Amino acid sequence: MEIIETGIEGLVVIEPKVFGDSRGYFFEVFNEREFNEKVGRVRFVQDNESKSRYGVVRGLHFQKGEFAQAKLVRVVSGAVLDVAVDLREGSLTYGKYHAEVLSGENHRMMFIPRGFAHGFSVLSEEVVFQYKCDNLYCPSSEGAIAWNDPTLAIDWRIPKEDVILSEKDKHHPFLYE
Repeated sequence: MEIIETGIEGLVVIEPKVFGDSRGYFFEVFNEREFNEKVGRVRFVQDNESKSRYGVVRGLHFQKGEFAQAKLVRVVSGAVLDVAVDLREGSLTYGKYHAEVLSGENHRMMFIPRGFAHGFSVLSEEVVFQYKCDNLYCPSSEGAIAWNDPTLAIDWRIPKEDVILSEKDKHHPFLYE
């Protein structure tokens, strides 16, 4: 696997080595030894999957305190613009974000350390999105930032009139709040 730095400490894009031929392809999605050597020691305890359609924006979500989560995110089929926002107090890149197109074709993954908000927009007709977490989900510890926060000014690559949000995601505060 190749590690691509994002300019935000700890947040990396992972490009796996894909072996392909006329039959299709094969690649290791996760190899604990190699991950620990190249990214850092993380013990994943939960795998999640979601399916969404074009225009859906999920996020920007995070877990607080002892329930904070590091995530390894990837797309099985389709494409998303994946976004991670640094919320680590004292970080030199606090409030900065990195956006990366993840797709079933490019096989890229993003490792998001604890202390980040995370979200994605669906760029394809449909997407199957998977992610590993290093901590179990705790509803009482969840937090979020508005997807359209003017300070962040994220270009989700979807026209505003096409954005589809959950009822909950329509009402999150801005970062400065």
